[in-house]
Amino acid sequence: MGGSFPRRLPPAYRAAARRALRVTIAAGAGFYVLLYGFDLAVGATYALFGAIAMAGLSRLPGSGRQRATLLAGVVPVCWVLITLGTYLSVRTWSAVLGMLVVGFALAFMAVGGPRFAGAATGLQLMYILPSFPPYDPGSLVERLAGATFGLALLIVAELTLLPEPAALPYRERAARAADGAGRCAELLRTAPYTLPEAALRTARALSTGLRSSLVPEAERPAGAGIRQRALAHTGLATRTLLGRLAVLPPPAPGATPPAEAVDGAGTGGARDADPLRAVAEAAWETAARLRGGAPDGRAHARLQEARRTLAATEDGAPAALRRSAALLEVADAALAMSTAADIAVRGRAADPPAPGRFWYARQRAPRLWWRRLSGHAGGRSVFFQNAVRISLALAAARLIAGIDTLPHGFWVLLATLTLTRTTVRETRATERRALTGTLVGALVAAALLAFVGTDIEVYAVALPPLMLVTFTLGPVKGVGWAQALFTVVVALVFAQLAPATWQLAEFRLLDVLTGSAIGAVFGLLAWPRGAHDELRRSVAVLLRVVAESVVATTAQIAAGGRRVPVVTAPGHRGLQHALVMAESAYAQYQSEPRGPGPPPAHHPDWQAALIAGHHTLWGADRLLVPAEPVVVPPLGPEASEALVRSGDRVAAGMLLTSARMDPTGDTAETPVPLHAPTASAALAAEPPGAPRAYYATVSWLASLTIDLERLVAESRDGTGTDGEGGSGGATGAAGARVGERGR
Repeated sequence: MGGSFPRRLPPAYRAAARRALRVTIAAGAGFYVLLYGFDLAVGATYALFGAIAMAGLSRLPGSGRQRATLLAGVVPVCWVLITLGTYLSVRTWSAVLGMLVVGFALAFMAVGGPRFAGAATGLQLMYILPSFPPYDPGSLVERLAGATFGLALLIVAELTLLPEPAALPYRERAARAADGAGRCAELLRTAPYTLPEAALRTARALSTGLRSSLVPEAERPAGAGIRQRALAHTGLATRTLLGRLAVLPPPAPGATPPAEAVDGAGTGGARDADPLRAVAEAAWETAARLRGGAPDGRAHARLQEARRTLAATEDGAPAALRRSAALLEVADAALAMSTAADIAVRGRAADPPAPGRFWYARQRAPRLWWRRLSGHAGGRSVFFQNAVRISLALAAARLIAGIDTLPHGFWVLLATLTLTRTTVRETRATERRALTGTLVGALVAAALLAFVGTDIEVYAVALPPLMLVTFTLGPVKGVGWAQALFTVVVALVFAQLAPATWQLAEFRLLDVLTGSAIGAVFGLLAWPRGAHDELRRSVAVLLRVVAESVVATTAQIAAGGRRVPVVTAPGHRGLQHALVMAESAYAQYQSEPRGPGPPPAHHPDWQAALIAGHHTLWGADRLLVPAEPVVVPPLGPEASEALVRSGDRVAAGMLLTSARMDPTGDTAETPVPLHAPTASAALAAEPPGAPRAYYATVSWLASLTIDLERLVAESRDGTGTDGEGGSGGATGAAGARVGERGR
């Protein structure tokens, strides 16, 4: 069955109506077939609520086929949850303990990415449903059969009813960006050696298209596995390459670029010496690999050779060395892109990469998942905070429902689960609207039950159209409408399962009131400000670690010494972890409503801090982690002094900014004005005889300075803070999933 709803409907209503139709058909068919066809009231209940839980109350991302695949994978999980809930519900203490443990585990699974987060609410409900009377382990088989039947119908509905067009895969987005990078590199090989405005606009658009916030949730490479990490790494490296190509300085006046040498001499040696030609070919090879081709890898090998040639260049004028350093950054980004794409496509079968940023390439999935879970197992992770908050609230709701033997206690936990938010302000506003809607729905349900009485046929006829309206208007009109309509739906369902009076609506209102009160209490006690304070704290920590890394890196570059290939530069595991915490806090902060009123006049550009963290991590590793063991001579006295001084200025700016971000309360209300060093100032010093390593480090410090300038210049128009406006050549809040501890 295909087609679409009338175009006069707004897009939000069309999308909601598609989903509502699938839920209504799957839930209704399962309910009616089992109840009226086989007289299985328990199985009918589980078929109905199984479909509603996983599609009506959850938001699974992706197209119909993607959602169907995800649903097929969670069916065995639902069996386990229903079985646990059935046996643990016999005693209140075991039910409460199970709710605490299972509730935390299911909420914490959001660290696995949008698909896991989308399924968490539905899985919670699959455990909550059997946790209440009747306490009948003997009906377990019927419960499992009913839930399976409802989910099977939902899978079929997702595959066949009004399927949406599939979104552009992330691999194709990365392939298009790699193609664009190849074209930019080819344009930079000839005069005027800068990108025209049209090419710059295209490069910015391709880079922006890889931002996590602009990619549909189902297509975001946010998983912990090798291929997902490598695909995210490919996107980040491609964005970095596009950004580096856009600011590549032209050759010094009078210099002969390799491209012109090729045109004049036509020798293969000159061709191989052209780094931009090697970058372009590697980018096109990457695009072909991402699209399913099987390139031979020669372009990657030529780029490696060109990179080694660049790294060996030590002589020349300052302008030539500066361009050589910039070309080396371009080559490194292109090599990272090519290597990451190979791992993303071939997984563990890919060619073994050099140690360093591809630490995950030879690790097995359990180890990678353990790193991610353990990295977020602490009070500074918003994923951990959310899991603790909801598990404690659910356990308390189950305890109260068990002690007071509330009728239909399932509704208490349902209200607690669906109405608890990450901030106390949002929870309060949500519950006010929800209680108003529930009161209206209870009055309507009470009147309907009193008027119709025990005429089950009326309820059976009215349920499907009401479900269709409920799941169409609820997601669009808000929680008040959703609660009002769902209250009537629940009344019609239970009126068909057993004789019901108007008091059923009273019980529904009482249970929702109890559940919302429990959610409000735990929202107030457990991190009531949500991600706001955690974001400020995590960004402050990130900037302090960045400052330490800048000082340590410049000191090591100045001192020289023996360097060997390692997973990451010494001290950078702490930076990786700080970056992970800041990104997750920023991702939640973006999803939280800001409340009424205009945005504040002064607010930091959080994205600039995250970009600075990535630039620090990548740049320092590039400068300090060689492809093979090497002994690096120290810089001269003048070069060392200039480099350390530049690094100290950047680090001081980071520390001052960190003090302004930290919400500990002991920072001066009016801090000393911060004047960040400018990128031009960082590049101004040209000590005589400075080697290429000096200019490569100064170029890195200049990029950090630009990030700091954006961070210090607080936005006054609301852009760049709550959204993702800003740098087109760096990663956004949650888009970079590479080289991290705890991911």
